[in-house]
Amino acid sequence: MSKKTIFLIREIIAITCLILSYALPVNEYIILAIALIGYFVVAYDVIFDCFRNIIHGKIFDESFLMVLATIGAFATKQYSEGLMVMVLFQIGEYFQSYAVNKSRKSIADLMDIRPLYANKVVDDNIIECDPYDINIDDIIAVKPGEMIPLDGIVIKGSSYIDSKSLTGESKPIEVTLNDEVLSGTINLDSILYIKVNKEYSDSTVEKILSLIEEASDNKSKSESFISKFAKWYTPVVVILALLLAILPPLIIGDYGLFPDFIRRACSFLVISCPCALVISVPLTYFTGIGCASKNGILVKGSSYLEVLSHVNTICFDKTGTLTKGTFKVTKVIGDNELVKYAAYAEYYSNHPIASAIKEYYQDKIDGNIIIDYKEIPGKGISYKYNSDQVLVGNKLLLEDNNIKVDDIDEIGTLIYVAVNNNYLGSIVISDEIKEEAKLLIEDLNKLKIKSIMLSGDNDKICKDMANRLGITEYYASLLPQDKLQVIEDLTKENKVAFVGDGINDSLALVRSDVGISMGNVGSDAAIEASDIVIVDDNISKISKSLKLSKKVRSIVYQNIIFAIGVKVLVLVLAALGFAPMFLAVFADVGVSAIAILNAMRAFKI
Repeated sequence: MSKKTIFLIREIIAITCLILSYALPVNEYIILAIALIGYFVVAYDVIFDCFRNIIHGKIFDESFLMVLATIGAFATKQYSEGLMVMVLFQIGEYFQSYAVNKSRKSIADLMDIRPLYANKVVDDNIIECDPYDINIDDIIAVKPGEMIPLDGIVIKGSSYIDSKSLTGESKPIEVTLNDEVLSGTINLDSILYIKVNKEYSDSTVEKILSLIEEASDNKSKSESFISKFAKWYTPVVVILALLLAILPPLIIGDYGLFPDFIRRACSFLVISCPCALVISVPLTYFTGIGCASKNGILVKGSSYLEVLSHVNTICFDKTGTLTKGTFKVTKVIGDNELVKYAAYAEYYSNHPIASAIKEYYQDKIDGNIIIDYKEIPGKGISYKYNSDQVLVGNKLLLEDNNIKVDDIDEIGTLIYVAVNNNYLGSIVISDEIKEEAKLLIEDLNKLKIKSIMLSGDNDKICKDMANRLGITEYYASLLPQDKLQVIEDLTKENKVAFVGDGINDSLALVRSDVGISMGNVGSDAAIEASDIVIVDDNISKISKSLKLSKKVRSIVYQNIIFAIGVKVLVLVLAALGFAPMFLAVFADVGVSAIAILNAMRAFKI
């Protein structure tokens, strides 16, 4: 039989015994026998949990409180009431479990994107194998209706893919030759042949699943507070209940009052159970993380969701974050020979600027010619082409090597080239602003959140970009350590989020209160350093993240205030003798159920 069926049978037997205990003629021993039968049928698992936890040193938990309270009811000859408490408690526990399991199942279904196999193409044959056995540059075939198991580039075929479970985008996306596809998405129409560009352990789907699995380990301050609160709170209320049962009759000097005050103490114990807080607060954050995942926003822990709700300043990297990162060479200032040197310098890079230069060069690059290759963070690249010493990068790189460069009045990213300490010229590369970036800045202004742009580009480019986006403050010509310094200065008086996508953003992502990275074009280092990942690079989802974080915080505060308020009120009534046991059960189980249902509202933005 299923757990649900067993639960129903137990409840039916217990409720029948409860009705008989009220309906039968008054005979204490018959009522006691019937009540005990019903009690042990409905409460055996609670009693077992209580004694097991005591053996393991976990005394003051919910099971202990319920067993102690109901034993007290039986000891004061309130047999029917003792049984009723346990029946209502188990019903409440069932609905709590149902609510929690429904939330977990929704998230499990949402994130059930781990591929079971991959179709590897070998000599025109398709062999089904484990995704872990697929290597970079292998060709895989994905049939209609199948999940794309690994990240790669379409080399044959065209189709529509469903990326809903990965990015939250409900509309199918068309992919064709040379388009990049992500693991975890579903091929809808026609067979696709894909050249794999990441091993499964580095694939999008595996990273997402790892982030979701690790998210629960990073508790928010609210969760940590509730866990600590429960540890000292429960022993305190047990001691108060004992004092309530013993002291008043002793002080008054009327020992006949003991049964009445023991009943009050039992009600006090039932009411005081903190399960509404202990369950609902973590569940609210867990549900919020699930909602974010559904929308293509990966939050690495509930603490980051909480901090995000307090953010009042957001700093943005420019390239690939506020802009599309789809660069094109718009002008070559100098001899075309400098394009060759720039293309060879970018041979090992997949950065959008590097891709634009290599695409413009078009000729095949012989990697064997490149020797002594060095990447200089925030400045550029140094290498030898045959015997020539080549420098390719920004103006700072050449100035550091005492090479004089021309002042160039162009709007765009400038790549300077020098060979054997002789300045050859520069390449102008332009980028497009993301359509959703301006809308995001408008949203942030409405939310009264300050937007700041941080960029390695020159002041002229940054000023033009800031004006077009409506950003009032920007910092130009920044190296990675400069970005870090700006973030450190801002965090002294503000809650700061930083949004970036490149390896040079890693320092700022780590140092900010909340680091947000772009998961599609972002570097592995940036994704690893960040606290929140936007899977599909849709920067407008930052607005959704902010709204969700504020909603989750609101629900947490609602549950804390509601649970504590009701409990304090009923505790006072119980101490004064005006709270029957069923009202005590409502203050525990009823409040918990309401708080949990409220917590589940976080699953929708």
